[in-house]
Amino acid sequence: MDKRTFLKNSAILGLGGALAGTFPGTLKASGMISKEQSGGELYKLPELGFAYDALEPHIDAMTMEIHHSKHHAGYTRKFNAAVKGAGLEEKSIKELFQNVSNQSPGIRNNGGGFYNHKLFWKGLSPRGGGEPAGELLKALEKNFGSYESFRETFSAAAATRFGSGWAWLVKTDGGLAVTSTPHQDNPLMDVSEIQGYPLLALDVWEHAYYLKYQNRRGDYISAFWNVVNWESVAERFNKSTK
Repeated sequence: MDKRTFLKNSAILGLGGALAGTFPGTLKASGMISKEQSGGELYKLPELGFAYDALEPHIDAMTMEIHHSKHHAGYTRKFNAAVKGAGLEEKSIKELFQNVSNQSPGIRNNGGGFYNHKLFWKGLSPRGGGEPAGELLKALEKNFGSYESFRETFSAAAATRFGSGWAWLVKTDGGLAVTSTPHQDNPLMDVSEIQGYPLLALDVWEHAYYLKYQNRRGDYISAFWNVVNWESVAERFNKSTK
């Protein structure tokens, strides 16, 4: 091997090492999802829009990496397979959810896992936290008395959901409501106790927080409020009122 070839190969190896050293901390998730993880032809694994470590110290990078690239990717892949296997490619995901009690567990569980996580990521931001504003804040105050009261209600729903599941802020025909669902169910499904248009979701499955918080779900819920993307929630709220 001549000197020129040696230097070229060394540069390539060095670049590869540099990339490996920065993942998952500084590379955006959008650049690290393989073709196999893209979700197939029907439903795609969404990009996060921020790096895996961007929510530190509230949600750690390793949890975000595993949660997104393993758990969410798995739900996406299995949902595509279930839909294709049932010959339901022409049905929208909302149509499937509206009649999910008559669907297979594969569609219900994996469809919920795909959709719920997609909304969960949209509700998170490194620049999040604080309080909502505008019409969304007014609606929260009207339905819950105050933003603080809403936050307590939502946190309680997340904390008291037995086992695995989700907490939700939803827009219903009667206004805003807080609810929780087991497993991967969501308020768009006909099996949900309270049905409505989801605005904000919090994942309380243990895989969402156990690496950092172990059994301290309450600490994870408290940390969540530091990264809530209120701009995204407000966009969904405004859309639901039109």
